[in-house]
Amino acid sequence: MPEPTPRRRMLILAICCMSLLIVSLDNTVLNVALPSMQKELHAGVSGMQWTIDAYTLVLASLLMLAGSTADRIGRRRVFKAGLVLFTIGSVLCSLAPNLDSLVAFRMVQAVGGSMLNPVAMSIITNTFTDPRERARAIGVWGGVVGISMAAGPIVGGVLVESVGWRSIFWLNLPVGLLALFLTWRYIPESRAPKPRRPDPVGQLLVIALLGSLTYAIIEAPGSGWDSPQIVVFVVIALAALAGLLLYEPRRAEPLIDLRFFRSAPFSGATVIAVSAFAALSGFLFLNTLYLQNARGLSALNAGLYMLPMAALTFVCAPLSGRLVGSRGPRLSLLIAGIAMATSGVLFAAFDAQRTTALLFTGYVLFGLGFGMVNAPITNTAVSGMPRSQAGVAAAVASTSRQIGQTLGVAVIGAVLAGGMAGVASGGYADAFAGAARPAWWIITGCGLSVLCVGLATSGRWARASALRAAERHRAPAAQTPADVNA
Repeated sequence: MPEPTPRRRMLILAICCMSLLIVSLDNTVLNVALPSMQKELHAGVSGMQWTIDAYTLVLASLLMLAGSTADRIGRRRVFKAGLVLFTIGSVLCSLAPNLDSLVAFRMVQAVGGSMLNPVAMSIITNTFTDPRERARAIGVWGGVVGISMAAGPIVGGVLVESVGWRSIFWLNLPVGLLALFLTWRYIPESRAPKPRRPDPVGQLLVIALLGSLTYAIIEAPGSGWDSPQIVVFVVIALAALAGLLLYEPRRAEPLIDLRFFRSAPFSGATVIAVSAFAALSGFLFLNTLYLQNARGLSALNAGLYMLPMAALTFVCAPLSGRLVGSRGPRLSLLIAGIAMATSGVLFAAFDAQRTTALLFTGYVLFGLGFGMVNAPITNTAVSGMPRSQAGVAAAVASTSRQIGQTLGVAVIGAVLAGGMAGVASGGYADAFAGAARPAWWIITGCGLSVLCVGLATSGRWARASALRAAERHRAPAAQTPADVNA
């Protein structure tokens, strides 16, 4: 098929962004609805953690499988299947009669979601072949996260207040169906010339590692870290990690190609993604519960309170994409790390939640930092790898984000639940502030990680490392075309 025209490329970008919108909007809307869901379903803090982590956990476990499968059997085909499954899962979530059913249906959503974001990024990477155009396209892609953050709290607040929390899942139905039709009509089929073979052992090890680790972190505050159940899951997680490190390098075509991590920028982008998205998920989780349960705000007012953070993310994401395209990722990561860490310090050391002015300052700083961090993560992850493996490379970057979100909710929720144990309802606000302080220091550490790792992996030696890694990946496929379009 001939190279798509500029207008067709922009249409493809818009269609791919629609898939990101429904996935991101679903998460931000869900956070606003957590207190309402908690009351109706009679759930504790761990139950709320599972409504989020059941989704991100399955997503993180299957993203790399979805990316490699799309490279093998066709990106458009997998993308359409993901849209169908995600839409069906959303309808099921809206009908969930209890917490267990909701968690199970969230997992159905996640199976579909795993076929969307990495595959969409692979489509974008193979559509925008010029590095500067690709960086700008990724900036637009990151801006969609800002749109979801800006619209999610308000839309979610309106729906929760007027119709109920179940209506938040109805949003995905029209958008999913429209994206499915446009995908069938306008996106060409594409696949890698030498796709990887399935790696079922590696896939099972990834599921065992992420699932057991998340379960141990979420359930430890209630059961105790020394309980036999928690110890067993920790041992399973360590054994799965050891299995991955020993088994994957011996395969010719592994699920996780550890050679990717020989590139310092790629490894740095992975660490930054985990840190930034752990901070984001923890930040949203803490503030949603604080604004509604401690301050007593309605869902709509809580969404309006968080609008400054969302607005800054929306504004800064495309600016960061342009900055990365013109000057590289270093400046964006510097701004992101400083802003996110400073926001965490305001809450951890200065009790920003007690003063509205400081609260909004913390929201603005965090929105600025998170808005700047997404574009350099994605651009670095895919720019040093061959286009023929774009699906796998993008899936590793997306997996890092989901692992960060999973660990962020698990760790922050566990810290909060441990601090709130046995608190009387009358002293909830003060107890919440005290219990959340260690969690805010964790978020501050995540911001410092973005800053330090970003500076360490965006210098000249790191770029040379990326070039060497890219050459090693290109060498075996030197005689093959860059991509196959059907």
